[in-house]
Amino acid sequence: MKANESAAPHGAGDRRQLKALRTREAMAEAAVELVLEKGLAAVTVEAIAERADVTRRTFSRHFTGKEDAALDFTRADGAEINAALRERPAGEPPLLAYRRAVMHWLAGRGTPGWHHRPRLRELYAVVDEEPALFAAYERIRVDAQDESVRIIADRLGTDPARDPRPEVVVGAAAGVLTAALRTWARGTGTDAGDLADLVARAYDALFGEAALATAADIATRE
Repeated sequence: MKANESAAPHGAGDRRQLKALRTREAMAEAAVELVLEKGLAAVTVEAIAERADVTRRTFSRHFTGKEDAALDFTRADGAEINAALRERPAGEPPLLAYRRAVMHWLAGRGTPGWHHRPRLRELYAVVDEEPALFAAYERIRVDAQDESVRIIADRLGTDPARDPRPEVVVGAAAGVLTAALRTWARGTGTDAGDLADLVARAYDALFGEAALATAADIATRE
């Protein structure tokens, strides 16, 4: 070990990580701004790097392309939901645990909530219109859900390759969130409703349908 390395303050690594995070966030924000201003086809990686005041090489260290940068917030969202899911009480039913992890994520972005930012809502709408953005969004979503499946499988003490329950839980719970997000993105003006309320109502619908199906199945068997 070099002398200057051994003498480095304990917080040096943390400062470097914080700087890297802020750089990444600046590039992601620049990508969103440019996509909304010009449309995806007119945006280049070089333009994003210039807007964020970084080099093309720095951009490439963080992102694979402009779609990846513009959708970086969705990757962070998935990570936050999964982090909250890991912290849910062990005895909580998996579907309820996922719902509460999502609601925790929605409530944890400050005041006003992150989903009240108009440009983010605009970007969700653009995702449905731009095939390249939609494909990138789907890759990020699938990665996050695969991790959710592993977390649920651990909670159930089962192997998701043999037991379909973790995949079923995540498919249903994540599908509700996706549907609510798309409904929210299609809304216009300030009367489109709060996303957290919309998500809660969507989960209420899922739980209600599940209860009705269970009751009907029991009645059929009796």
